[in-house]
Amino acid sequence: MTTNPQTGLLTPPVAKRTPHPHTLHGDVREDDYYWLKDRNNAEVIAYLEAENQYYEQQMQTRATLTETLYQDMFLRTPAAETDVAAQDGEYYYYSRTEEGKQYTIYARKRASNREQLEQASEEVTLDLNTLVSEDGYLSVTLLRYSPDAKQLAYLENRDGTDRYTAKVKDLQSGQLLEDSIPNVFLHGSLEWDATGQHLFYVTVDESQRPYRLWRHRLGSSCAEDALVYEESDTTYSIEFYKSRSGQYLLIQSNNKATNETRFLRTDHPLGEWTVFSARRTGVLYEVEHWEDQFVVLTNEKATNFRLLACPVSHPSLTAATELFPYDEKRYLQGVLPFASGLIVIGREMGLTQVWRYQDGRLTQMEWDEPLYTVRAHGNLSYETDEVLLQYESLLTPRTTYSIQWSRPSATERTVLHQTPVPGGEYKPTDFRQERQYATAEDGTKVPLAVVYHKDALQNGPAPLILYGYGSYGANMDPTFSSTRLPLLERGVIYVIAQIRGGSEMGYSWYLDGKFLTKRNTFTDFIAAAKHLIEHHYTTPKQLGINGGSAGGLLMGAVLNMAPELFGAAVADVPFVDVVTTMVDETLPLTTLEWDEWGNPNDAEFYAYMKSYSPYDNVAARDYPPLLVTAGLNDPRVSYWEPAKWVARLREKKTDSHELLLKTHMGAGHFGSSGRYQRLRELAARYAFLLDHLMPNQAD
Repeated sequence: MTTNPQTGLLTPPVAKRTPHPHTLHGDVREDDYYWLKDRNNAEVIAYLEAENQYYEQQMQTRATLTETLYQDMFLRTPAAETDVAAQDGEYYYYSRTEEGKQYTIYARKRASNREQLEQASEEVTLDLNTLVSEDGYLSVTLLRYSPDAKQLAYLENRDGTDRYTAKVKDLQSGQLLEDSIPNVFLHGSLEWDATGQHLFYVTVDESQRPYRLWRHRLGSSCAEDALVYEESDTTYSIEFYKSRSGQYLLIQSNNKATNETRFLRTDHPLGEWTVFSARRTGVLYEVEHWEDQFVVLTNEKATNFRLLACPVSHPSLTAATELFPYDEKRYLQGVLPFASGLIVIGREMGLTQVWRYQDGRLTQMEWDEPLYTVRAHGNLSYETDEVLLQYESLLTPRTTYSIQWSRPSATERTVLHQTPVPGGEYKPTDFRQERQYATAEDGTKVPLAVVYHKDALQNGPAPLILYGYGSYGANMDPTFSSTRLPLLERGVIYVIAQIRGGSEMGYSWYLDGKFLTKRNTFTDFIAAAKHLIEHHYTTPKQLGINGGSAGGLLMGAVLNMAPELFGAAVADVPFVDVVTTMVDETLPLTTLEWDEWGNPNDAEFYAYMKSYSPYDNVAARDYPPLLVTAGLNDPRVSYWEPAKWVARLREKKTDSHELLLKTHMGAGHFGSSGRYQRLRELAARYAFLLDHLMPNQAD
């Protein structure tokens, strides 16, 4: 990197070009920046560090704005917060944060009901603040208490990858046991048997695909662990969980279109596993245990899934019958069994829904706002009379409700807690939330969730941030964010585009945004931008966009397709080198992704993904100002994808607009692990956008 002799400032880094052609299906792709894939090459690290230095220099002009935004968001974030406790056996379990501390504290109280909680003494089971080194990285997932509640198993990671280490803590002595199991996947991978003598866990292969389930006897060497199951098909991964009743362990082999489940009683950990229903292409199903039967969500003969039940003695899809009639308008996504009934989770009319199934009747919970998100959350006990629901909207902070199975009214609920909004009085009536619909190229109506201050549009179109994702069937729902308030209070409009590729409008919404219809995701987002401009919410110069991971792919695609619509963009850990990644089966998780993007060994899929892959479609044109982030240890989107994309943009773009790359050299896909560190990173991204969208009034 060089310095401008007139200004004394660093000039943008220029990556060297080294020809590296790829050939597939007779097509030759030139890839001059392929060399950036080698993280062991000192030149690669030097290039990333040069980009980081340039980023720091450029962001110095926004140091005041960044700090102001950080302080404003900090003041709007509760310094200390305690989650609603959930009962499981003799204890109520919860997590909390303390003022000035970066990480979560997990705790419990011994009590038989909520009335006893305030008087009960707290027992801290795991304080993450004591585990992390200063400025270090720490992620802890899957806390699993033993059946006798005397031990705690959890997963720990210190480098940002998906490879975790299982630890076991003795809660009576407070000491870690010698049992330490490496290479465990970060979720769906750790459970106790009913005896508390065995831990089952899932490990990953060289490509970080979760593929093996093991049984570990507490106190023994990991070398003695028994291999329970191995998924040999590299297009499948496995997920492991325990039924809510605690009576069954379940292994699920998955790809995105087909799965297969095996089960075993938790009180027979050495027994033989039983296949519930053999895998059949295109059939998805999920199994839970309730009373003397299995309940099953499946898409067989039901695009939006139906709920079935079958006796434990005859476990199969063919023996299962419907609990209630299938309704195409309802998209069922999950079921939580309780001793007294079922909680069914899903979507209808594009919004999340919760249904209560009891005594053969299905009752939908109703809510007052036109836009909201509701979920069953924190429910630990199968036997409890209480069900916990979390509700929020763009205007309503997260609120936890309790409903009781024993109450005569199926929809009666009690507020247990609402997340406070500090930093001055927050009045929801000062803001507006709206549901808008953009019209896509094919006439499809695309929902938009819009929130803004009531005065934002008084002087005409306003600065606006449009967020999108649109992959894997993941839903971008209208939720509350206290860190969004400093933007809204500055007159910024915030919009979530619920584009195809998610499943906001049902499972078919997802199917219409994958494989050979993936371009719908991008054109839906462009339609959303045009709608907001045409309806005078904003202008192209005032329109900023943001997305991460597969949402970063979205950013790259729309910047190639319609750069003139946007005033600035932030792409976080963007999946932008689609073809190179999908072709390389040695890369982490690649073969698992073929069921989302297509297998490039098929010429039709190859040509289609090349047609939208952001890196392959960078051209000599003007692009808006762009900030790109990466993580050196990221196993989901390798750091070299954003690095290569930025290098090619620097080479080809015809404008002088700002282009920045920030690589986190000690973390992975999710950036920093401390809550205040993450807040500073968010403040920097918002400062970049505001400086471009409203430069004369951003601070």
